[in-house]
Amino acid sequence: MHDKVTPYTLHRSDALQVLRTLPDASVNAVITDPPYCSGGQTMAARAKPTGEKYVNSDAKNKLPDFEGDFRDQRGFLAWASQWLAECHRVTRPGGHLLTFIDWRMLPTMTDAVQVAGWVWQGIVVWDKTNGCRPQRGRFRSQSEYVVWASRGPIDTQAHPVVLPGVFSVHPQRGGKQHQVGKPQVLMDKLMAIVPPAGTVLDPFMGSGTTGVAALCAGHRFVGIEMSEGYFGVARDRLSAVSQISAA
Repeated sequence: MHDKVTPYTLHRSDALQVLRTLPDASVNAVITDPPYCSGGQTMAARAKPTGEKYVNSDAKNKLPDFEGDFRDQRGFLAWASQWLAECHRVTRPGGHLLTFIDWRMLPTMTDAVQVAGWVWQGIVVWDKTNGCRPQRGRFRSQSEYVVWASRGPIDTQAHPVVLPGVFSVHPQRGGKQHQVGKPQVLMDKLMAIVPPAGTVLDPFMGSGTTGVAALCAGHRFVGIEMSEGYFGVARDRLSAVSQISAA
């Protein structure tokens, strides 16, 4: 009797270094939430710890800072173009890219996606409902975005799903295990774009929410994370989900 193959592979390292070692056309989708690098207008502001930039000072749950969130727009464009090009190489023809971003860096991210060779297919909106603090004299910053692209044309007959373009999910739904982590239910919904029994890659795995969604949907998962603390959280979460699935 043979043991079941573990449905995920994790790497604690820099994303670019690992991506360069992955085989061509080996994943069906890249679903990721990279550092936005949007938390400051000056170099000094961008260099601040992420907890100071993105977390309310009255937050009860103090989570570790994360790395890589210091680039200006030109640096972000150059950096993102590199890892997105590697992701393009390792994705199978017709496969999908979903990458989160906010309004400040949206134009730069869409440029990087196209520079890297992806076919830009559109933007999916994450409506955070009333989970954002209102500000006097301004519109509420209620949305973040998912830049959606594909490696070449999409074979709509191979996986003929019909999905909405807006997902309304409160950012705190289910709790947070990362300073800027996305709700598990949101990632579960986005996972519907992946064909059955596919392989999902997340080069910026964080606390492993994409991986949990992938395993729960019956996919394999490849995750990369630089931070030791968050890597440990992701490893434990995926191990627990894998054990439940195998039971």
